[in-house]
Amino acid sequence: MSEEQLDSTDSTDSTEGAAPIRVMVVDDHPMWRDAVARDLAEAGLDVVATAGDGEQAVRRAKAASPDVLVLDLNLPAKPGVQVCKELVGADPKLRVLVLSASGEHADVLEAVKSGATGYLLKSASTEELLDAVRRTAVGDAVFTPGLAGLVLGEYRRLASEPVPTEPDEPKAPQLTERETEVLRLVAKGLSYKQIAERLVISHRTVQNHVQNTLGKLQLHNRVELVRYAIERGLDEE
Repeated sequence: MSEEQLDSTDSTDSTEGAAPIRVMVVDDHPMWRDAVARDLAEAGLDVVATAGDGEQAVRRAKAASPDVLVLDLNLPAKPGVQVCKELVGADPKLRVLVLSASGEHADVLEAVKSGATGYLLKSASTEELLDAVRRTAVGDAVFTPGLAGLVLGEYRRLASEPVPTEPDEPKAPQLTERETEVLRLVAKGLSYKQIAERLVISHRTVQNHVQNTLGKLQLHNRVELVRYAIERGLDEE
């Protein structure tokens, strides 16, 4: 799986005719927060809430139930990574797109480990942000170019470390042949649209297989799914 594949920007048309994507914007700078919310709304997305600090973000997100949380990391009251961890833990279907001024490796990895689906720098254009939100909503892992390789490198490092097993460790869940096939293509970095075209099935069917697999493996999002697949060498088959 390559950085270019994970960074791919092919857009999906699966949302045509569907309800608008529900988005919440969290940033402690009012002008920036309002500008992002306005850009998203003008593009047809449904901005259901905004928040200016971490504690407010948790309360309002639980009340508004957004599909995608556009989240800054540097927040007062409660840091963004903690907000991400709490909200994704409470609702694994929530997608979190970090929008941060920091490109520090430690910040990126901490955000992903906390449950973020993607990470975009604030230097991104409005078009890049809109594309990232739409792709995040359907489960794609979206990263500013250059950061995807960092995340994949961390996955491979973790996969190379021996994992201690318990004597009474439960048997791994059994995936169907189709679920395994989809998981292998996810591990290779293909988007849902590309997987659908490769297997000659609908985009919705791909999403259903991924959701079923996440449930069986007790994982929260596509980022965790990619790591699971890489640890088992599925990206090399």
